[in-house]
Amino acid sequence: MSTIAQTAPSSTLAVSSAARVSFLDLPFDRLDLDGTLDILLAVPEGERFRYLVTPNVDHMIRIADDPETARLYREAWLCINDSRILTQLARTCGTDLPPVPGSDLVAALLTHPRLAKDSSVLIVGGNEGLAESVSRLCGLTQVAQICPPMGLRKDPAKLAATVEAIEARPARFVVLAVGSPQQEMLAAALAKRGIAQGVGLCIGAGLEFLVGERPRAPTIFRVANLEWLFRLACEPRRLARRYLIDGPRIFKLVWDYRRRAG
Repeated sequence: MSTIAQTAPSSTLAVSSAARVSFLDLPFDRLDLDGTLDILLAVPEGERFRYLVTPNVDHMIRIADDPETARLYREAWLCINDSRILTQLARTCGTDLPPVPGSDLVAALLTHPRLAKDSSVLIVGGNEGLAESVSRLCGLTQVAQICPPMGLRKDPAKLAATVEAIEARPARFVVLAVGSPQQEMLAAALAKRGIAQGVGLCIGAGLEFLVGERPRAPTIFRVANLEWLFRLACEPRRLARRYLIDGPRIFKLVWDYRRRAG
């Protein structure tokens, strides 16, 4: 489990540098699920906004291609490995990188016995009614939702308006569910302005899996590192390019990384 340090005069929490490792030139916090939950739950309500990212294979390819996207991940307060495939690839480079899928993390957090039932949660994105579903399933009484407009990535005015809407709804946890890199763009903008409160969780479709809007891969697929295959079978038109064309590039990225590392 990681070390938690409290800095004066604020109560901002930081992860011990000993728990941080680099893989594919991105700093990761080497935390398991329990360690991540401990840190998140230690952040009290009302703290200045900071954010957690959960890169997977798709994100790592985008990070390699775009320095601006890479910056969003490097500036995160916590960077947690979302992918069991990345765990296996990191091992080939001698790096221990525990997998903490974002879907598992958000489900465990919102149902955790140490999370007060009146803790404030703000969901950004998702289908209408997602907040009510999460509230009912998790037994939480203070769940709100903002449904931002499409096109955040390419429309600065829409991005700015969404940032201001989030700032106007203080919450202990801000669940950013608008896909990558839009959610990381929002998180970085919120952190930079310094007005918002709480911990931002960039978890994509994690809440949709939690409430059953999307089917989650059975355990046998997850253990075998084949969750991507299950998702591809469920959504072939949307995910075929990601998994069958773009995704295999990760092997070349790891190969080149190993060569540079000597």
